[in-house]
Amino acid sequence: MKKFNIKILCLIMAIVMGLMLFSGCGKQDDKGKTGEVTQNTNDNNGNKKLSVYASFYAMYDLTKKVGGDKINLVNLVPSGVEPHDWEPTPKDIANLEKADLLICNGAGMEGWLDKISGSLDNDKLVIVDTSKDIKLLEGHEEDENLKYDPHVWLNPMNAKKQMEIIKDALVKADETNKDYYEKNYEEYVKQLDELDQEYKDAVATFTKKEIIVSHQAFGYLCDAYGLKQTPIEGLTADAEPSPAKMAEIVKFAKEHDVKYIFFEELVSPKVAETIAQEVGAQTEVLNPLEGLEDDDIKAGKEYISVMKENLEVLKKALQ
Repeated sequence: MKKFNIKILCLIMAIVMGLMLFSGCGKQDDKGKTGEVTQNTNDNNGNKKLSVYASFYAMYDLTKKVGGDKINLVNLVPSGVEPHDWEPTPKDIANLEKADLLICNGAGMEGWLDKISGSLDNDKLVIVDTSKDIKLLEGHEEDENLKYDPHVWLNPMNAKKQMEIIKDALVKADETNKDYYEKNYEEYVKQLDELDQEYKDAVATFTKKEIIVSHQAFGYLCDAYGLKQTPIEGLTADAEPSPAKMAEIVKFAKEHDVKYIFFEELVSPKVAETIAQEVGAQTEVLNPLEGLEDDDIKAGKEYISVMKENLEVLKKALQ
């Protein structure tokens, strides 16, 4: 009888643990995603809100600025995750099959898009390519999968164009709230124009123009304001530099008296720290806005505030 009871107890424990594991796995897909997955589907007037998904943080933030509380918005990439390495889960794909809009950067940033777009069972889904009207910079031969540099949003004037495309897409899908979307757009365009002028005024005072960055993400920012980036890694932020590349960076840093080596929060700082130690420089964060940590989002950080933080560290390094 005792043996029988032990077997029954073990079976019950196994079933309970299995149910707990299954329940936990079911929640993993949404862990860390910005924007509530379960949201109010109607606005205050009883109209159904658009279901909008953004491909990563920068697209999420630009869309949120225009769409406000008139849309249900979710960032596909969980906070704190590097989007170059991310791919949609089966649950993400299922959610997209019920969505109205998918806001993307384009220019190769979303390497997963071609894989899933043809298989989505959603004829009404509009995929919005926000970089379609932007002059793209050529990619680097070391990054075989990227013909162009996709980090267009780091030039505020490019972000302005992207926001206009997002606004037009929202207006077309939800003409009832046209005035609301256009008002929000105009408000944030003014802030982007002011941000652009802040960068121009600051760069005019810089005595140096060269920056060393861990990830080749700042081409459009540098192109806009006459700076020059020397990247340790490529466009996708996951390539390990060779010893020859490291030696080249160290030599460049010494020749140009570089005082700061920039890294980003979502990528390991070890290589940047090694180079900084070798040349007697300091390290500092230069944020490409590919993703923010939960604590930063809760603290109110967003595109404009982070770009101003970037400007402050550039001032410290180059003035």
